[in-house]
Amino acid sequence: MKGFVPLLLGIFGTFTFSWVGLILIPNLQIGHLEPQMDEEGTDIYPMPQSGMAERGRHIYAANGCVYCHSEQLRAEYAAADLDREREWGPQPRPKWGQRRSAPRDYIFSRPVLLGKERMGPDLSNIGKAAPAEGENAAPAASPGTSPVPSGNPAGSRAPAGSPAKPAPAASPAPAASPVPKPANSPAASTSPAAAASPAGSPASAEPSPPAAASNSTGSPAGVEPKFGEPPPYSAAWHHRHLYSPRSFSIDSDMPAYRFLYEKRPIASEPSAEALKLTGRDAPPAGWEIVPTYDAQCLVAYLMSLDQSHPLKEVKSAAPAASPAVAPAASPAPAPPASPAASPAAGQGTK
Repeated sequence: MKGFVPLLLGIFGTFTFSWVGLILIPNLQIGHLEPQMDEEGTDIYPMPQSGMAERGRHIYAANGCVYCHSEQLRAEYAAADLDREREWGPQPRPKWGQRRSAPRDYIFSRPVLLGKERMGPDLSNIGKAAPAEGENAAPAASPGTSPVPSGNPAGSRAPAGSPAKPAPAASPAPAASPVPKPANSPAASTSPAAAASPAGSPASAEPSPPAAASNSTGSPAGVEPKFGEPPPYSAAWHHRHLYSPRSFSIDSDMPAYRFLYEKRPIASEPSAEALKLTGRDAPPAGWEIVPTYDAQCLVAYLMSLDQSHPLKEVKSAAPAASPAVAPAASPAPAPPASPAASPAAGQGTK
């Protein structure tokens, strides 16, 4: 019994020091953080989420998404999260983020959904990876619209969907660039096209082979969306991914959340919110599949996840943007040399 009091004091001291180190001190350091704003009070981050996004966060947690997805990017010294790329999207693939996560990112999250595992990719900036509004509306437009083939990722979708209409748009390309051009330095990009279609017309066949090449060298097959499919990480893409994850990746472990969607007969005209499904996922003729309000809230929450805003206490990975500018500036000296070569070529032909 002589050692009972020291034992009791030791146990009490252990719990006290643990409580002070794990609860009290962190609460004093980060427990009273407020949104960051500039001197004018206009650039405020973070902001409270909307009602739909807040409801979607509860649906996200209730359906166990937190067990397979994280919402935390670790620091560079602890992991390579900032160097990871998304599985889908245009080339170059969007990164997971430009900076590590910080406590200030979660001041409006109760509870904080940091996650337990990463069977799926991190979702800290999944809303940032969404395409712009113009790109988001591109697949819904007519197959022959010019904005679709203008972008790098969308250009591979338009020829696959409507080979007849992109042909006039691509026909001026051979006229502007003579036959000797593909034999020069750009052969690395144009030679696959010529090898893929030696007998076909180069105007209509050139745009599609680069898409197949980028699909084979980049991410798994089926990553690049076909014509008519929603662009990656758009709202329509999330709905289709929630309804049928294996339509994007056959080996996906993600369950299908079809109970969040309603199958109903088409009324006078199809709904604008109806999912564009193909294959065995497509509904029977005269039927459509539309998202319920819970599905819309869940997608609104996913689209709101964005930790890309710079913070004073965290250094962003700015050097990632410099290599992209250097290659873009390198082709600039090339045009002055090409006019000099073109007269010589013209004199040779004469």
